[in-house]
Amino acid sequence: MDGVSVEHRKLPAELFSKIRCEVLRMWPTGKEVDLDEAIAYHRQLPVEKIFSHQLKLAKSTGNILIQPRAGVALPDEHIELLQYLEREGEADLLPTTIDSYTRHNRYDEAERGIEASRKQGRSLLNGFPAVNHGVAVCRRVNEAVNVPVEVRHGTPDARLLAEITLAGGFTSFEGGGISYNIPYAKDTPLEKTISDWQYVDRLVGIYEEEGVSINREPFGPLTGTLVPPCISHAVAIIESLLAAEQGVKNITVGYGQSGNLLQDTAAIRTLKSLTEEYLEKYGYRDVSITTVLHQWMGGFPQDEAKAFAVISWGAALAALSGATKVIVKTPHEAMGIPTKAANSAGLKTTKQLVMMLKDQRLEDSPKLSAEMEMISLETRAILEKVMELGEGDVAGGAIGAFQAGVIDIPFAPSRENVGKVLPARDNEGAVRFLDHGNLPFSEEIVAFHKEKMQQRAGYEKRTISFQMVIDDIYAIGKGRLVGRPR
Repeated sequence: MDGVSVEHRKLPAELFSKIRCEVLRMWPTGKEVDLDEAIAYHRQLPVEKIFSHQLKLAKSTGNILIQPRAGVALPDEHIELLQYLEREGEADLLPTTIDSYTRHNRYDEAERGIEASRKQGRSLLNGFPAVNHGVAVCRRVNEAVNVPVEVRHGTPDARLLAEITLAGGFTSFEGGGISYNIPYAKDTPLEKTISDWQYVDRLVGIYEEEGVSINREPFGPLTGTLVPPCISHAVAIIESLLAAEQGVKNITVGYGQSGNLLQDTAAIRTLKSLTEEYLEKYGYRDVSITTVLHQWMGGFPQDEAKAFAVISWGAALAALSGATKVIVKTPHEAMGIPTKAANSAGLKTTKQLVMMLKDQRLEDSPKLSAEMEMISLETRAILEKVMELGEGDVAGGAIGAFQAGVIDIPFAPSRENVGKVLPARDNEGAVRFLDHGNLPFSEEIVAFHKEKMQQRAGYEKRTISFQMVIDDIYAIGKGRLVGRPR
């Protein structure tokens, strides 16, 4: 798709149908998808199995839902894992995490991984190859558990994956054309991924038009490493606007925990309000917005007891900030793919904490209000420049913004990303800008960050430098939040 031109407009039915014929021929299981039959299948699902219903219920009651990451190669083993996490881990929502081959549309290699897993008697893939297994197997997965299941992956081109998994009864689909490109891929053009994800969102919109509610969740943490809230907020809001234009009605915007309670609480609260503000501003007034907190996405301590402390801090933040749901980590994060028992332990730890703190929220204060105001100023500055670059077109503006460094995701591998922004922690552990690159900040915002970094430099008796960034990246694994010099 060289030379793809994308605009912020609903895909015309004729164009969608033409693309769809090509998408369903990408792998033989595409023949199993019958959209009318899939819609009828969704209509008979009980409400407790519908992701958006559970999110709206949690939003109205103040409950915080807990959800793990999990996925293995073979259907029976995958079902056993999900049932275990529901039963023993007390998960409110479940995932089906997709394997890496499928994420890159390498279905032949996924097929070989399935066969090798059968021969070895254990999963040799790092997730569930849903495209290879097809619609009927996906339905078997969904019917084997009593709570809603979401497709979680990391796929730049998720069109066939969406077709098969939605037809297979999954009621939530994660990702977006920016958040599943820039942090994940090196050479994939942003025009292509935005276009491919317009297809995914239009497919969801068609389900919505037929009375079937499908939740969509942009991937909030991005690279998961010292990402300032305004950057992840801007991406989430752009992806929400792109999704809403295609007919998506239920969106969960996400944020990756940074570690500073005040900043993280301010981030969760402004993420919701700013997303609602921009959706209403551009005419999308019937979209339900919820929030998800991703527990700490950076390096973890190898010691399990210390890892549980990190998990607990994320659980407490989810409750005190008022997030709708929380994606839970495990005490085996530093060691690779967790056992089902370790996954369950992380869930139970989180469930205990969010239940204990259910009736508590971090109270408003001048410092919290000031943090919320700064995040809002920064996010609006980015988004208004995006709209200016696109002359009102969100898709074109996003592409222009990445080219100009108006949006710049720290530590992203993509060639589409300018990579000039350098974040570091201030003296209280909040993520600030050591170098804001080409972000369109006012003098007031730039001065704020400079002062915060100078305060830390003075406290540590060292000059502001890139060494602070390095120290901060490794700090949690060494038992600290701020990377202080030893």
